[in-house]
Amino acid sequence: MFLAVDIGGTKTLLACFDDKGKITAEVKFATSQTYSEWLQDLAKNLPALKCDDFQKGCVAVPGRLDRENGIALGYGTLQWGQESIQADVEATTHCPILLENDAKLAGLSEGILLKDFKNVLYVTIGTGISCALITDGKINPALADSEGGQILIDDRGQAKQWEDVSSGHAIVERFGKLASEINDTEVWKSISRDFSRGLINLIAVIQPEVIVMGGGVSTNFDKYIPYLQKELKKYETPLVPIPPIRQAVHSEEAVIYGCYEYGKQHHEKPAAK
Repeated sequence: MFLAVDIGGTKTLLACFDDKGKITAEVKFATSQTYSEWLQDLAKNLPALKCDDFQKGCVAVPGRLDRENGIALGYGTLQWGQESIQADVEATTHCPILLENDAKLAGLSEGILLKDFKNVLYVTIGTGISCALITDGKINPALADSEGGQILIDDRGQAKQWEDVSSGHAIVERFGKLASEINDTEVWKSISRDFSRGLINLIAVIQPEVIVMGGGVSTNFDKYIPYLQKELKKYETPLVPIPPIRQAVHSEEAVIYGCYEYGKQHHEKPAAK
């Protein structure tokens, strides 16, 4: 059995996969703002999966990593320190554990589904904004630590990080509603303009063949996609073509599916010749 752990800013999702990649059980619990308490909560919730024979696993972290040493160096909204998450989870689960950024794993799960494209740009818009570049079905190492949400854009004469203008949190602050509660066409046009200002910078630099929009805000894909495409077309040039934009297949579970796919790629070693 394979264990996937998705550490979110407010909740942690655990999932158990069988050998065929099917989810057999899931458990959620609140993510503590204290790392030691989170480890205790992890140990308490693992039995609820009813999978006591984990052979390997992967932990998704919302932040920057020291992959060689299995340490998380920084997070999004969590105030944890530089913790040895890989070793600590291995001690708790008694199985080998991989560590990777959550957005990169979500992008991996979505990118693998698009077999007709070599370079897939995944953009997740939720509480914050992040992205991943998936090349030939693998996380592109050149952008493994990229943080697209930190791009600076002009917002009414002030330079602000893109996620401070366009994330789900920013939408609530500006309009007083969750994205899912907004049905006003003019509001979605405004949100789409803000989306486009960050996206066009990513498109110009990365030149992806397709963009996949994920995250909680992007579950409202049908509400904004016509306006987003129209906004992006304003910036299109012969040197910067606008690629097709798709909605993510998975929303809540994209990260844990990415954990499983990443485990298949990195836990299993090629057979000896």
